[in-house]
Formats: sequence, C-alpha cells, structure tokens
Amino acid sequence: MFQQTSRTMTEGWQSTNQARLTAALEEVKSELRSYAALIGRAGQNGQSADSTIVNFRRSKAAVSEGNPGGPDPSPLAEDRPAAIDVLCASFNLSRFERDILLLCAGIELDSTFGPLCAAAQADSGRSYPTFSLALAALRDAHWSAVTPDGPLRRWRLIEVGTGPAQTAAPLKIDERVLHYLAGVPQLDARLVALVEPIAPATIDDLALSHAALVRGIVAAWSAPRGRERPATVQLCAADPTECRPIAAAVAAEIGWRAVALPADLIPTGAAELDALLRLWEREAALGGAMLLIECDPDSSAEDARSRAAAHLIERLDGLIIVCTREPRRVGHRPSVKFDVGRPTTAEQRAAWRAALPQDGDASRIEAIASQFSMGLPAIRSVAAEAVARAAASPEQDVVDAAWQACRARCRTKLDGLAQRIEPAAGWNDLVLPDPQMQLLRQIAVHVRHRATVYDAWGFAAKSSRGLGIAALFAGASGTGKTMAAEVLAAELRLDLYRIDLASMVSKYIGETEKNLRKVFDAAEESGAILLFDEADALFGKRSEVKDSHDRYANVEVSYLLQRVEAYRGLAILTTNLKSGIDSAFLRRLRFVVQFPFPGLAQRAEIWRRVFPKETPTEGLDLKKLAKLDVAGGNIRNIALTAAFLAAQSGGGVRMSQLRDGARTEYAKLEKPLTDAEIREWV
Repeated sequence: MFQQTSRTMTEGWQSTNQARLTAALEEVKSELRSYAALIGRAGQNGQSADSTIVNFRRSKAAVSEGNPGGPDPSPLAEDRPAAIDVLCASFNLSRFERDILLLCAGIELDSTFGPLCAAAQADSGRSYPTFSLALAALRDAHWSAVTPDGPLRRWRLIEVGTGPAQTAAPLKIDERVLHYLAGVPQLDARLVALVEPIAPATIDDLALSHAALVRGIVAAWSAPRGRERPATVQLCAADPTECRPIAAAVAAEIGWRAVALPADLIPTGAAELDALLRLWEREAALGGAMLLIECDPDSSAEDARSRAAAHLIERLDGLIIVCTREPRRVGHRPSVKFDVGRPTTAEQRAAWRAALPQDGDASRIEAIASQFSMGLPAIRSVAAEAVARAAASPEQDVVDAAWQACRARCRTKLDGLAQRIEPAAGWNDLVLPDPQMQLLRQIAVHVRHRATVYDAWGFAAKSSRGLGIAALFAGASGTGKTMAAEVLAAELRLDLYRIDLASMVSKYIGETEKNLRKVFDAAEESGAILLFDEADALFGKRSEVKDSHDRYANVEVSYLLQRVEAYRGLAILTTNLKSGIDSAFLRRLRFVVQFPFPGLAQRAEIWRRVFPKETPTEGLDLKKLAKLDVAGGNIRNIALTAAFLAAQSGGGVRMSQLRDGARTEYAKLEKPLTDAEIREWV
C-alpha cells in the first residue's frame, strides 16, 4: 500500500489538486443535498422516514449501476495524481468510504455542509456527519465501512466521537489527513515529539564506501519478493551518526523522505505502541516517508525499551532502516545487514583537501586526516568553522584552526567518561635516563607517522592485528609516568584522558567490557591519548579458572587487550609493579618503559628544574636537597609546600622552608626523615 508520491508541491499542482478536491466535495454535497431535500419533502407530505430512506437507496443503486466507475478521472497528469486519489489508492478505500471521508472534510472546508447535515438529520438536530447519515445518504453504502477493521477507522482517517449509538456518534476527519487532502505536507502532530527529520543528503554527498551501501540498500528493496513485506535493513555501525546521511541518501534515491526515531522515545505501553505503529504506517503512505530506528547500543535485549523496538520492527509494514551496533534478530520478516564503517582514510583525506584551502600545507592536512577519524559531514562542518576563524583573524592559520576545532569537537564524547588532563610539562621537565627518553621519543614517532607506515606503506593490509600503539609505563609512584604522558600529549598536540581502571572493573558480568567499550568508542574519533591508571587492577597474573567469576575476569582482560591493540590512538597503561603483570600481556604491548627510582644525580636535576623561573629562591643547595631519598612527585610536593611557607613569610624559598616541607611529606609517607638527609639545612 506504500506508493511513491511526489513531495514537491508546485503552484500548478496545488491549483489543480484544489480543483479536484472541490469537484469531489461538490459531488458528495450534491448527494447530501438530494437526500436532505427528499427528507424535507417527506416530512411535508407526512411520509415515514423509513420508506423515504428505502426509496432513496433504490434510486442511488440505480445511479451507481449506470455509472459504476464513479467520478471522472483526475484531470492531473498521471504521474502527479491528486491527493484524494492517492489516498484512496493507498488505503484501498471503496467509493462509499471515500465519500464518508469527503463528507467529514466538507464540514471543515465548506460552510454549507453543516446546514445540509442538519437538514438531512432533521429529526435529530445533528449538524455533523454520522455513520447513520452516510449509510442513508451516500450511494454504494456497506456496513463494513463502519467496523474498526475498515480502513477509515483502522488507519484513523476519521475519528468517531461519543454518542447514544455507534451510528449516531459524530465523525471528524483527522487533522493530518485534512491537511494532506488540501495539499499541505505536514507531519502528524502526534509524531512530532517522537521522530526527528533527517537533513537531506544525496549519494554524491557520501564517501564512496557509503555510497556503495546506499546502492545495496536500494537494490535490496527493489528485488522482487512476491507478497513479502520489504526487508528490514540493519545498519551495523559503531558510530550511529554515520547512519543518518546514509538513510537520507537512500530516501533521496527512491524519492521519499527520511525521519529518525530514537529507541529511547518508543513507548513501552501496548496501547501507545499500537497507536504509534498505526500513525507511522499512515504517515508513510501519505508522505512517502522512510523510518530510521536508532537503537540504543547500551540497552539490554531484555529491557522494556528494547522489546518495544523489536515489536515495532516486526510489525511495521513500511520501509525501515535499523541503526544498531550488533545485528538484531528479526523473526517474521526478511532482513538484510550492512556494516557501516568510517569513511576510509583516503576518503577522509580527499574530503579534507576539498574542504580546506588549496594553499594550505598538504602534509599538515594529511596529518589531520591521519589523526582524526570523522564522517564527511563532520569534516565539512569543522573545515567551514576553521575557514571562518581564519577569515576573522588573519594571524590564525587555517590548518591549525582545523586541528584545534577537531580536538574541541571530538573531546565532548570523552569528557563525561574520563578525566581530561591539560598537559603542563615538556621534554625539559622530564628527568629520566637516556634509554627511557629514547623510548618515549620513539612512541611519539610511531603515533605521528602511523598513517604513512600502515596505509601508504601497506602494513595495515598485511594484518589488522596489533596496529594500535600500546605502552606500559612501570615504576614506583612519583617517578614521572603521568608527566611522561603529558609530555607526549603536548608534543603530539593531542588530548590526554586519564581512566581509572579500578573504577571500570565491575563485579557484574559484562559491565566491565561495557564500560571499556564506551571509552574506546568515544576516543576513536579523536585518537586521544588514553592513560589507564592502576593497570594491575585488571592485568594481574591470570589465575586458574575455578569458577565462572575467574573465567569472566580473564574475558575482561582479553577484551581490554583486544581494544588496546585495535585502538587507532595511543593507549598508555601504568603500574607500580611490573612484576605483577602477566608476561603474556607484556608481549602484546608495543612499548614497555621502566621508570626507575631517581638516583642522586637525577634528584639534583629534578630539584634544579622544579621551581618555575618566576619563583624567588634564596641560597638553595641542590647537592643537599638531592640527599632526600624521594621520587620526583614527592620532590614537587616538598617544593610546593615550601613555596607557600615562603609566600607567608614574605621572602624567597629557603632551605629551612624546604626542610619543613620535607618533614610534612615524609610524615605523609610514614617514612622517618634522618638527620643525615637534612643536616646543615638553614
């Protein structure tokens, strides 16, 4: 019943559609006028109403036999039928059902219908349409038009009010149907709060890989299926935002329009769900509309919302696209699945080159495409924002503005899941032995040039495993693990997010993986640096599987390693005790950086760098300070405490204040401060 209709309402079509509707209304009015006149004459002549109605029905039957085809065909072009004709064909209305609908429309559109209804129902004083009036006054009457299963009531084309009897209740045309007959395209008001219009898009607006999906969907719906309902199309996507442009392009290809229904707005009550189903199927028929159901990736298959979505998918007869993370089971109708990935790196690179000025540095544009994974609409939006910023501020570099805009756009997904750390350290702040410094610089090289090696040089085509860049930072607390992550973030101009693995681990089966998936999915677009604290909370040595909890604990570890290996950015895991990490896990990490406890010379260097150049100091002895047997993090705490004491006293930082700061820090560590460490500190 879902037939393709044109949605472009030109002025010419509007005028001819109005003429067609007026002619149809006039025909019903003529029948109503004849019946009202007959009732009036019968009353004057003292005839019974029953005999008058019987004679009128016989005369109507005779007219119908002489003109079985009904009214003349529409004067509109065959490919642009009038709204009333499309509606009758879509819902398979009989001549009588069509006239009932026009009778109800006439009350709203023509002021003469009310008095005629009153005249035709003189004994009752009713000036509104009723089934009783229609059965008596209109030709080809049949009782099935009155039933709830008849198309008028099934598709809610008319509303039946309350009355002393079913046939005496007032009838009213549905507002959406009335607007449709008048040629005014308007979404049903009851659907406005549930569905969202999708921005128009064509196949030319998509990446080539997504355009191929559009052609596949159109072909799936075009294939002959006998009397089967059209297949449900499932778009399986890690990022649901990729589905809307595809759905819009599919709609454009078949001449329809697309709207989205988020699953969290689907009602769970049986009556409300049935009402939504009827309203949408009617809307699809009237407006040539295709529905994109956006399933919640985190909902359980057993929860009420997911069951409601499954019920809707099963029962809807129209063209449906389901956006989902994992394929859904569809039991009673055909279903086809398409995997939706991000546009390829080459497609994103081409989109960036087309969107940014051609005089920009090509290598820097390539770097943006390599670092940030976005769909084409997002790329165009960010590029437009960058160009506008550069135009407003001549000193602003457009490529740099695009990089910063990408960071700002992508971080919104992660900000609610992890703690963003603003890098405040550089290479000069990091005091480590040369081998560790070289390893850290290697990590930066791997992140910066991964696109060249993986894509241009073909390593990604060899194997999809192990393409992520994962590093383990091992060392005692305060040895510089977090600072090293900050240095890498500043060097690479990327966001750094700290994730507390201890808070991610859940005692409930499956929850840990769900928590981790949210983080990695949110980070994929930006390739942000992920810093997983307390890795030994999950990466301890695997235990013998004695029960289901041990088995699922190992599953959680395997899932994290799988996501770390596949993550396109840099994932850093930290631990205070490397020996507590299973050696099988260590083999799957690309870098392992051991942060040693600083020796005497390194502690002296840390003391030399710990004070900002703006901080006043007086007579500091670095050799004496280096005798404090503490790590860099503790040194910073001591320096900060001493700075506050100096600010209170009104002078620069002195050794005596550092001594007091050391005592405070050692007390916190529950460690004795020996005289040998602070001898001659004045």
